[in-house]
Amino acid sequence: MVLWLPFAKAAVCTWTAAIWIGGLSCARPVGRMTLMPKHARGSGSYYRRGNVFWISYWVNGRQLKKSTRSSDESEAKRQLKIALGEAAAGKDIIPERATIDDLFGLVLADYKLRKLRDSATIQWRYEAHIKPLIGTLLASRFSPHQARQYVAARRNEGASDATINRELAIVRRGFNLGLREDPPLIRRAPYIPKLEEDNVRQGFIEQAQYLALREALPEHLKALVVVAYHCGNRLGELRKLRWSQVDLLSAEIRIEKAQAKAKKPRTLPIYGDMAHWLEWQAKRRVPGCDLVFHWNGKPLGSHLKGWERACKAASLDGLHFHDLRRSAVRNMERAGIPRHVAMQLSGHKTESVYRRYDIVVEEDLRTAAKRLEQYHQQKPQLQRVK
Repeated sequence: MVLWLPFAKAAVCTWTAAIWIGGLSCARPVGRMTLMPKHARGSGSYYRRGNVFWISYWVNGRQLKKSTRSSDESEAKRQLKIALGEAAAGKDIIPERATIDDLFGLVLADYKLRKLRDSATIQWRYEAHIKPLIGTLLASRFSPHQARQYVAARRNEGASDATINRELAIVRRGFNLGLREDPPLIRRAPYIPKLEEDNVRQGFIEQAQYLALREALPEHLKALVVVAYHCGNRLGELRKLRWSQVDLLSAEIRIEKAQAKAKKPRTLPIYGDMAHWLEWQAKRRVPGCDLVFHWNGKPLGSHLKGWERACKAASLDGLHFHDLRRSAVRNMERAGIPRHVAMQLSGHKTESVYRRYDIVVEEDLRTAAKRLEQYHQQKPQLQRVK
């Protein structure tokens, strides 16, 4: 018996056995089996497993295999070419192997590239809460179902919906950056729901309360509060303010780009009590310290020493420093300052956030009711024409 093995370009062929009997030959099939096509070294390969083709190639000494999820040989060749191109470009993480941890690496690198100040904060959020729950999860397996499970787990831990939204925003940003990579680190960005928040603070103070608070504050905080109440500055801006940015003659304060959260410089007017208290603060300057607001020549921290005690003395328990910002915005609205000018003063970048600070209180409603009543009383009575 002689066994003939014909070579064929096709991946699957039929072997036949030719049996010579008395000078006559008769051929019959003896079975079917998968043959690997010949490839040049380093060009990868594809093969059939059941009815589905798989591709195999090497990256940095590591063999990678993945399913094409197709029974079409041409599709297998196409996906193999793409995978080899990605490997040649230096991408050693294929979409099926990328994890949430890999995506966060993109987020952190993006924050550092753009010099965003919250890089330390997002890293803490990820290490403390996100990584323990889903850090090792394959990005290809993350879906809205996993997002809902994450929300349930964090709520069980006592996290607020606002906190969970900040954490999911990091994950969402990671998927978006993964898609922008060249070649893409992932093939899709799943829908990640955003929870409804109800964390808008309602704190603010009236003029009489402001005067009582100013009287109760320690000396190193008086001028700080005066400026914050009049202009609505963030505490972080005022802590970094230097005398070189204050022009008492021109009655202006210049906030530099690096100090502003919105990354835009702006100029603030010095008006009302601000001039008197800034001059008073200038007399308290410490040699070698150019900071406008300080404590014995040292920079102020995020925790203002003496703040809580003064709030309690002024019957304003629970008042936050940021409430001065809300109060300033509301006073600007009451004074009729155009919104775009008020946003320039307060440093708000979007009107949607600005509107959250414009809190309507009962006194404003009563004033509106009086104006409407006066309008209706002065409106001439129309006589009915017979």
